[in-house]
Amino acid sequence: MTEIKASTGPRYARILSVGSATPSRVIDNEYLLQFIDSSDEWITQRTGIRERRWIDEGESIETLSLEAARTAIERSGVPVDQIDAVILSTISHYHQTPALAPKLADALGIPDAAAYDISAACAGFSYGLAQAEGMVRSGQARHVLVIAGETISEITDLTDRGTAFLFGDGAGAVVVGPSETNGIGPVVWGSDGSQSGAIWQTKGWQEAVAEGTWPRLGMDGRAVFKWATSFIAQAAKKAMDEAGITPDQLDVFIPHQANDRITDTLLRYLKLPESVVVARTIRQLGNNSAATIPMAMDALLSSGEAKSGQTALIIGFGAGLVYAGQVITLP
Repeated sequence: MTEIKASTGPRYARILSVGSATPSRVIDNEYLLQFIDSSDEWITQRTGIRERRWIDEGESIETLSLEAARTAIERSGVPVDQIDAVILSTISHYHQTPALAPKLADALGIPDAAAYDISAACAGFSYGLAQAEGMVRSGQARHVLVIAGETISEITDLTDRGTAFLFGDGAGAVVVGPSETNGIGPVVWGSDGSQSGAIWQTKGWQEAVAEGTWPRLGMDGRAVFKWATSFIAQAAKKAMDEAGITPDQLDVFIPHQANDRITDTLLRYLKLPESVVVARTIRQLGNNSAATIPMAMDALLSSGEAKSGQTALIIGFGAGLVYAGQVITLP
């Protein structure tokens, strides 16, 4: 048997930088009340959401993703010719092919990058981060740009009382590279396809084109809430266990921004100290699907609530149903 040489790389990897982008259009709860029978008080109490950002004319998943990526690259100090791969996590690139990642790589001036899109809904950033960490440590890439971008407003059903107020648009990005100490813990990820009907696209694109309409998002909110507050709580605990971290060693908690009540339940289950900083960007930005975690990370660091070098637990969960989480060192 002929011996095949294996790729080798650095022992550890970490997130070097983060960037984010939000659209210019602010949508408060009052705006949505013209479409649904609800109230600002009900929406706020049930979800924590007071407003969200939606794209306006001239804005798109491409413009948001590029802005977030450029910020992350600039902050990392890594020359673009040393970025070997670009991963875009999204459910908002409404073309089966080609993927958007190669176009983004070209626009960013990254030469000859391995570039592809992944679809893991609200867990997509953690999925992409796990892949990037593996690529760097195996020597398959020197640095990896992970982008999560969403424009969910385009497929939001404004007449659906259960989902109309949930979603916002935005993008976040990180640069992952080699490190002398480990900055990304083992990923805890998986799926439960038996609950794939809990969050769904109302119709396929072929049917939508034939009817001249857009598909919309639908969700069984009760089923998702039950799953997230039980199974995801256990997965978050497992991510800490796999990283060898106890609750008192954690500085920051950045869960997917799906619902403030879900976050509260996760906090009670994990028994995190009151000193732990908790991301609550859902209140101003809504649910940004794959982009919520990097957007929240950037917001906490920019505000000074969190600091570079602190230890954070991140976990995402969504349509599939899929989940993924890691313990990380903040850039």
